[in-house]
Amino acid sequence: MSSITNSEASTSTFDNGLTLEFGPLETVHRWNRMPECDEFVGARRSKHTVVAYKEAIYVFGGDNGKCMLNDLLRFDVKETSWGRAFATGSPPAPRYHHSAVVYNTSMFVFGGYTGDIHSNSNLSNKNDLFEYKFYTGQWVEWKFVCRTPVPRSAHGAAVYDSKLWIFAGYDGNARLNDMWTISLNDDSRCWEEVEQTGECPPTCCNFPVTVARECMFVFSGQSGAKITNSLFQFNFKTKTWTRISTEHILRGAPAPPARRYGHTMVAFDRHLYVFGGAADSTLSNDLHCFDLDSQVWSVVLPACDSVVPSGRLFHAAAVVGDAMFIFGGTVDNNVRSGEMYRFQFSNYPKCTLHDDYGKILESKEVCDVQFTVGAEEKKILAHTALVAARSLYLRNKVRQAKESRDRHLEKLFGTNKVAFTDVPLLEVKLKEANPEAFEMVLNYIYMDCIDPTKKAKQRDDPLGNCIVLLMMDVYRLAVQFEMGRLEHLCVQYLEATICLKNVLEALHNAHKLELDFIKEFCLRFIVKDANYNSIVMSKEFENLDRGLMVEIIRLKQSPQSKVVYENSLDTSGSSLEEDMAMFLRTTGKEFCDIDLVLDGTVISAHKTILAARCAYFEGMFRSFMPPDNRVRIQIGEMTPSQEAFDSLLRYIYYGDISMPPEDSLYLFSAPFFYGFTNNRLQAFCKQNLEMNVTFENVIQILEAADRMQAMDMKKYALDLIVHHFTKVAKLPRLKVLSKELILDILTALANDMSDPKMCQDVSSISLSSDS
Repeated sequence: MSSITNSEASTSTFDNGLTLEFGPLETVHRWNRMPECDEFVGARRSKHTVVAYKEAIYVFGGDNGKCMLNDLLRFDVKETSWGRAFATGSPPAPRYHHSAVVYNTSMFVFGGYTGDIHSNSNLSNKNDLFEYKFYTGQWVEWKFVCRTPVPRSAHGAAVYDSKLWIFAGYDGNARLNDMWTISLNDDSRCWEEVEQTGECPPTCCNFPVTVARECMFVFSGQSGAKITNSLFQFNFKTKTWTRISTEHILRGAPAPPARRYGHTMVAFDRHLYVFGGAADSTLSNDLHCFDLDSQVWSVVLPACDSVVPSGRLFHAAAVVGDAMFIFGGTVDNNVRSGEMYRFQFSNYPKCTLHDDYGKILESKEVCDVQFTVGAEEKKILAHTALVAARSLYLRNKVRQAKESRDRHLEKLFGTNKVAFTDVPLLEVKLKEANPEAFEMVLNYIYMDCIDPTKKAKQRDDPLGNCIVLLMMDVYRLAVQFEMGRLEHLCVQYLEATICLKNVLEALHNAHKLELDFIKEFCLRFIVKDANYNSIVMSKEFENLDRGLMVEIIRLKQSPQSKVVYENSLDTSGSSLEEDMAMFLRTTGKEFCDIDLVLDGTVISAHKTILAARCAYFEGMFRSFMPPDNRVRIQIGEMTPSQEAFDSLLRYIYYGDISMPPEDSLYLFSAPFFYGFTNNRLQAFCKQNLEMNVTFENVIQILEAADRMQAMDMKKYALDLIVHHFTKVAKLPRLKVLSKELILDILTALANDMSDPKMCQDVSSISLSSDS
């Protein structure tokens, strides 16, 4: 995305009160390198802390590779300048791996490692607490008479409920996982040890913590043999830990970041951002993001013109406004860094595509197909558009059911073109399917994920043995329905879930269902040296089919070549977004059931998709469906262009937000008019207009603004045309511009030339040429 070139910012306000800001704006997900801290101000360092206070970042302590530090540096975010912070009183002793937090108008520094690293003398961990008052620059040490935490370094610290919370770290002999808290709001100055419950992280050090939504989050760190890449959440109110587990959910989401230490983690909006660290002996410079709503990890790719920090550990991070700042750290060859980098966050509302489709499945609104499933002929309602979009097998089944229904209607009415109120539901029979497994597949069809643990809780099956068998039925349906991505996810789940307690039952079921791939996995699991004896000596083995016993014994007796067992399934299956994009473009044409009329042009679409994504259409189809099955398209009093409406349909069907700026202008008010779940589309339209209006597309923007009567936007477009007229005049689009808008451009040019400053400039040019 390119920003506009004018140097003075301008604004344009829409009827709904949202304001566009035109001027030099920062590109989202862009890394910028800030001015480096000069050596005469402060040394390059690592193992330090940074905190944000108002529009400044404060750096304290760390080490420069030769000695520990206790200077306090200040980086002015607005001025992008470095300086030494004003300080009086006795500061903390030089240290590193301490913690620092901000509460009200003070910074609090706790613990850390002190001493002379050059001579390796007087080295010790600390449990002291210092307060730095930003307004006065005064350092004050807090004194305690009560019990205190054991001295430590490389711990985590957070502020919540006017209290400082200290967790884990290293005491010089062992890693810790205790927690302490102290009030920062009164004079009692007494530490209290916190009694933690739940699934506590292992003893660890060199990990980051951050606070969001009444909770503290901890990710990875140095834990010896127990090091993991798990994300843990501590609820301050209940004092309970939870490991946020997502591996049991079947979806095509990226894996969590690799386990690491010496990294940073900050919270912004609904996301946690993890940067850098030593990830399995590699200095990382990747940025990972965890969405607290969807509980999905993703890798944040930098904007194309970014200056990305090199890999590093023991750096520090803080958030100011809508940006993250990274300072210092240890880079290649154990070199300390004095670099400061800025990363521009995005705070778009979340994509609700999966949730919207999931809600319409749950509500059973506007269902148009009924599946009769299993020997018990269970009736399960669904929507033609979604099932036809996701599965070729089901698409053919729906097509056959539609042809059968059309023949039935012709027999009854002499035609299959009857009022929609007289059209019966499509009937699709799946006699061989397990109804419970089919419902799980439907969840995947609508939401692109399955959470088997929900079924485990419903069945009171904590070990998940029954769920393993049910997931085999899901796998069988995935194969039958030609859903390669779901098939692959099922295999991944089964391989991760099959264990000593359920492998024989899983083997029996795989044999019975003729799932050769899963059967082979079970057999190889059983004959492993570590598993074989305990399995064949079990009661369950005695009841196993004789044929399967023979297969196990023969496989065990055969020469065991070192075969790496790999999942050979095709993993290139399509996502919900990809399937819905294809459905809109091609595969869904024959299943259209509503006509949208745009300025006389008829565009066929699908009621289910429109109702799932837009409250406007959901209410219409439920309460007052037009008798001719046609809906006239407008956004308020304005009719959008064909191109803009195509962009709108792409957003509705599969959440696409890529569009030219002129489409964004038409669609800016669409979320309010059509009743989308949130204003995500509007947020992208806003950014698109702010960042991407250039002389190349300004004529389209002018046309859209004139059509919408967005006068501020029209004036901005005219100003930009005047500013770049020599370039705009050469554009082919100008030749087909309406007479009225050509006159508007000429008027704007005349007004600009009559400006006194402009006249003076022209006069100067004339005099210069005469001489």
